[in-house]
Amino acid sequence: MKEKGKKFINEFKDFAMKGNVLDLAVGVVIGGAFNKIVSSLVNDIIMPL
Repeated sequence: MKEKGKKFINEFKDFAMKGNVLDLAVGVVIGGAFNKIVSSLVNDIIMPL
């Protein structure tokens, strides 16, 4: 019974870590895109005024 519990915990840890890495990657991509959008907005719309 204990071996089953340890196996479940180890599998859950592996799953959680994969999820965190994926979330981090998505956040980095969205952050990069948002940075480009804000830079474009400032340089092309706000600064010419």
